[in-house]
Amino acid sequence: MRRVLIFIALTGILLAAWPLECRAADKVIAAMMSSDQPRYREAHLAFVKSLAARGYTSANTEIILQSPNPDPHSWSNTVRKFNAYRPDLIVAYGAPAALVAMKESEGIPVVAADMYAPEKPPRGMCGVSSRVPLLMLFNIFQELRHHRRIGALYTAREAGSQRQLEEFRKLALQFGMSVEGANVASAPAVEAALDSMLDKVDVIVATESGIVCRQFDRIISRARARNIPVVATMPGAAERGALLSLEISPQEQGHLAAEIASRILEGARAEHLSLLSPRRVDLIINLRVAREMGITMPFAALGAATRVIK
Repeated sequence: MRRVLIFIALTGILLAAWPLECRAADKVIAAMMSSDQPRYREAHLAFVKSLAARGYTSANTEIILQSPNPDPHSWSNTVRKFNAYRPDLIVAYGAPAALVAMKESEGIPVVAADMYAPEKPPRGMCGVSSRVPLLMLFNIFQELRHHRRIGALYTAREAGSQRQLEEFRKLALQFGMSVEGANVASAPAVEAALDSMLDKVDVIVATESGIVCRQFDRIISRARARNIPVVATMPGAAERGALLSLEISPQEQGHLAAEIASRILEGARAEHLSLLSPRRVDLIINLRVAREMGITMPFAALGAATRVIK
């Protein structure tokens, strides 16, 4: 009995000391990505560099980055671990992780980055939006005339992807176009969606879904074999073969998130801050792909483009 009591006492001492050893840094930031995408990794790198420029370096700030499986259960488990660790701040990349963190963090302020938010974000949400003007794409579809049947690849469990699908459908009604959505959550689901969709649509739209990003080269390959252009809202899509891409800057997302995070670390309350709109949105046109597909890009579209790949 005495040995048991001594063991319990020692265990209590060790458990009490453990958080102090883990919290050696002045500040602790926990970061979580909705999925392991290049856009989130680039944003996080910019976030770390920008924080360091503000004085939050590795010497005084511990930054923990987690990339759980892209599903609600894994996002939730990660937030629970953060709650136990008690960081000063949580940074969440992408709408899925951000929404779970905002709902389940226990008094820990949350900064969202690359958050495809509603047109009117909820009060108390702070961070950086990745919302892009999808109307611009529909104006180009209208000019192209023959691109009226749209196939949209999205993932229902990812809030940003789902929200983009809803906006595409709303805009399609205004332009007299149709949208066929395919909910994809795995590589086989993407293949099945393309099997069904390629005979019915004039253009494929790739939303910001994690699985769509990972399967993007395959989507491009299959669509090009049928001479169907791909349009995307993910950074780097035009360079990978999309006809058009409407892109935010991951680096800007990271810099702006660091700006908000530093204000919170210095005493500002997250609920008093807001969700910033991206200052830079690029329309990139791959003219080489257009020529290969026999598509004549409207002059107005070329004039609106921030970059043309020739």
